[in-house]
Parts: sequence; C-alpha cells; structure tokens
Amino acid sequence: MHRRETKPSNWDELIETCRPDSEVPFPPEEFKARLDRVRARMAKDRIELLFVASPEGMNYLSGYQCEWYQAQSPKQWPASSGIAVHVDHDKFILFDTVREFVLQRYCTVSTDTRPFPPASMRDGISFILDELKAERWLPARVGLEYWSYRPNRALSQRFEAALRAAGSEVVDGSDVLREVRWKKSPAEMACIEEAGRIANIGLMAAKDAIAPGTTELEVYGAIVHAIAKAGGENPGITMPVLSGKKSNCLHALASRRKIGRGEIVCVDVSGVFKRYHANIARTFATGEPSKEIQAFAGRIARSMELMRNALRPNLPVRELNQLMMNYFIAEGLWEHRGWIGGYEMGIAFPPDWVGNFVFDPLSEINAERVFEPGTAVNYENQFVLPKAVGTYFTIDTLAFKDGEAKLLGTMPYEIQVVA
Repeated sequence: MHRRETKPSNWDELIETCRPDSEVPFPPEEFKARLDRVRARMAKDRIELLFVASPEGMNYLSGYQCEWYQAQSPKQWPASSGIAVHVDHDKFILFDTVREFVLQRYCTVSTDTRPFPPASMRDGISFILDELKAERWLPARVGLEYWSYRPNRALSQRFEAALRAAGSEVVDGSDVLREVRWKKSPAEMACIEEAGRIANIGLMAAKDAIAPGTTELEVYGAIVHAIAKAGGENPGITMPVLSGKKSNCLHALASRRKIGRGEIVCVDVSGVFKRYHANIARTFATGEPSKEIQAFAGRIARSMELMRNALRPNLPVRELNQLMMNYFIAEGLWEHRGWIGGYEMGIAFPPDWVGNFVFDPLSEINAERVFEPGTAVNYENQFVLPKAVGTYFTIDTLAFKDGEAKLLGTMPYEIQVVA
C-alpha cells in the first residue's frame, strides 16, 4: 500500500484503518463469472489487455461506483482511473487516486487496488504503465474503450501514445464489455425487475402530484422523493416532466413552468436498483381530453396489449418490429409517429441510460437477433397528437427470462386523466 512521504498524519490513519460497511452489490462468484465472460470475449477478439475506464464497465467488473468521474474536469485532473484486465489472469487491477482508496473498500470486490502517487493527483498514466510493465502485462495487444466518453479524446490519445511507445499494439476494445453486458445473469435480471417496481412508484407519485398550477419541477421533486423512499437511486438521465405544447419536446427539461388546466403532461421515469435501470413513461392530462384525442391515444395504447400477447423468450427482433409497424399502418397511425423502437436497459450512470443494443422497425440494425433469456430492453411509442396539443408518449421495459417474458409497467397505457 502506498504511504505518503511525510510524517504520519490523519491521512495515514485513514488509509490504514477506515473500512466502511460493505455495500458490494453482488457476491464474489457473480463478479468472477463476469470476469470469466470478459476474458473469453477478449480471447475471441484477440485482445490481451483491456483497460476499462467507462463507469458502467468498472461497475460491471468490480461494483465500483462514485459520484464524480472527471467527465468535464480541469486539465490538471484527467480521468485516468480504471481497471486493467489481462486475458490470462483471473484477477483485475483497479487503478485510482488515493482519495478514492476508502471508497473502493466498501463498494468493490477488488483484491488488487493500486493508488496513484499523491503528487500526481489524478494523472496516473505513467504510474499505470509502470505497474503493468512490472506485472509483465505489457507490452501486449491492448484494447481501449474508444466509444466511451471517458477518458476524453486528449487523454485517450496520450494513453494510446504511451502504450505504443512501450511496444504495445492498441485497438478498439469497446465491444468487449458492451456485448458481454447484453446477456444478464439471474441476479442482474432481479435488479431490473426491482427497478421496474421502483419506476412504477415514481409514476404513481407523478400522477398524484400533477395538477393545474403545479410546476413541472414540483412534479419532478415528487418523483425523486418517491423513488428514493422506495430504495431507488439517481438515474442516468434527468427524468423529464413536460407539459402543454412543451410535451412535443421529449428531450426537454422540467422547469418552473406551471402546468395548465386541460394540458397534456409527459412523464419519463427510470427506476434504478444497484445501478440497473428500468424505464417506464406515461402520458397524463389535467382534465378530460377531447373525444378525438382520447380515441387517437386509445388506438395507440391497444398496440401494447398486442405486444404483451406476442412476448416470449427468444422472440425475434424482426418479428416484434414487423408486428408493431403493421398494426400502426393498419390503424392509419404510422404517419403520425415520432420514434418507435427501443434499446437495452441495464447498468447506467449519468449522463445516459441508453444501452448499446438498439432496434426499430425501419432499421436493419440487430433485426436478425433475438431477445434471448437474460436480456432487457425498453420500448417507446411516440406519436404527435391532433392539433399539436402535445405528444402521446409511452415507454415500458421488456424483461426476457427463461420460460417467461413480461412488461414491467403496471399503469394503463391510455392517457391518465388527473383532476
């Protein structure tokens, strides 16, 4: 363990003795199985050493989570922490600052954590390379996560140049963790189902809070309070509460805008449990919408029952895409759509909960794959309502397990009318 090069201080006592109660999310055998799957994928991709810096990847391998990943930090504090995995070794090495040394003790299964020298602050590249050389893990064919925002372009280029100077070949290793995480263990699927329970609680809190004169932020606050009380964590995306004509902007932010009488309100919630997300959204109205609006939305809502009846393990992606598209075309709704489709749900950290796997009726991407047991995706219906009064917006999370496939949302899909 690294000792500070000064006389003994409170820092030394902290590093030596402080061990908060464990909050590791899963037992060691779960993490061992994950590491084995990652190493098998590395072998397939001919990657000898993988350096994982994405928050999702670090969490998947070790349980690591914190509130700050230096995403937009000063140049003096580069985001160089991460986990090194070697294809031939059944352990990983966690590299981080001495300031996070206590953090990793309570939330990770790491058995080999190496803190940067304090004088380097957060710039650990040279330290990481020296340690990996001493371990005889370098030189190697090294995979870096090119598709992760962390580390940023400037730091990633520095890291890559240093690796090449040390005699290593550097390739894109992004697909290793992204593909391995697609199929989830029973323990992971249980987390997604619990996240669905929490999301339903958040939606009910929104329904109770929505009223004319209430601000979007007040409704947002009610959701956050309800999901936190239910054991939910901070989601990867700020959850939208959008009212009136603003509901036509589905990626807008809740604001101090007061919700009016007779308005459409779209609410998009993600429940989070052990960093696993389940995404559920519904459309509300402050007062009874016109018969035209209700009939239009009702026809869209019925598509979800069609989907429910079709769900099963190993459902082909193309079959689901075609089923939904054919229904909307037959109903004369297709030309009013926004986006219809979905994406993978799972581990996520701010600023995103959108997973790697994506599908929609107009794309051939992933169309030949199946929703195998151990996978979870959301599905979105976005349709512009008549007279531009707002958007009908509904999302549910689909969970595929051995012998079972189900929708996690419990609130009806029709527009939910509040007093």
